Amino acid sequence: MLRTRLSPCLLIKDGALVKSINFKRHKYVGDPLNTVRIFNELYVDEIIILDISATKNKRKPDFELIANISSQCRMPLCYGGGINDLETILKLVSLGVEKVAIGTSAFINPDLIKQASEKVGSQSIVAIIDVKRTRFSKRLTCKYMNGKKDSKINPIEAAKKFIKQGAGEILVQSINNDGTMNGYDENLIKTFIENINYPVTVLGGASSYENIKKISDSYGPLGISAGSIFVFQGIHKAVLINYPSKNEKNYLTLTRDKI
Repeated sequence: MLRTRLSPCLLIKDGALVKSINFKRHKYVGDPLNTVRIFNELYVDEIIILDISATKNKRKPDFELIANISSQCRMPLCYGGGINDLETILKLVSLGVEKVAIGTSAFINPDLIKQASEKVGSQSIVAIIDVKRTRFSKRLTCKYMNGKKDSKINPIEAAKKFIKQGAGEILVQSINNDGTMNGYDENLIKTFIENINYPVTVLGGASSYENIKKISDSYGPLGISAGSIFVFQGIHKAVLINYPSKNEKNYLTLTRDKI
């Protein structure tokens, strides 16, 4: 029996917690360490933390911040951002990071996935695929470097390549839906579920708890991640860290037999 995994995704920019829309328009949300402490009390399944300024600024992850987060975190921690060599991955794992998410480097140096999976195990390596749906043709393409560069690679082709290299999980993000709270890109999710018989976590556009239930019922069990709905509340998007109660989560992510 498997259950859909429900994971808040936190974005860090220059040490602060932010929320983006379409990978742009970053809004300050608060302090990442305090937010992790609140999520501890809400018993979340897993937390994903992505430093969106590390690779852009050509720097390593903030190891001090990650160490502080890891020491406080009482849930599995997945971290991505500024990862471009095996040494960095080993350092993150030594700090208590259970999963290392590789984004830009997965496209620039896919051998890093192979090296890392052989060293720390494929279960600890997540490949990030940021997907942009073109405006007119609706063609899907993979972007990297915070959505700035086009890989010219189809997302399914990229996923299969990363799986072959040894990634234990694929995190697929919709750039078009990111932060809009208009709902997940169901066509994108369906494409991955139908073509990738592998652990997949989807991210981008969650509009409500009911939206999560719809995705879980239609495509689960899988990983479902979200940002805005777990940090904002109300039509004015007031900052309020939240997560479903145990009963709510059981309703949203029903256990089912693996298909």
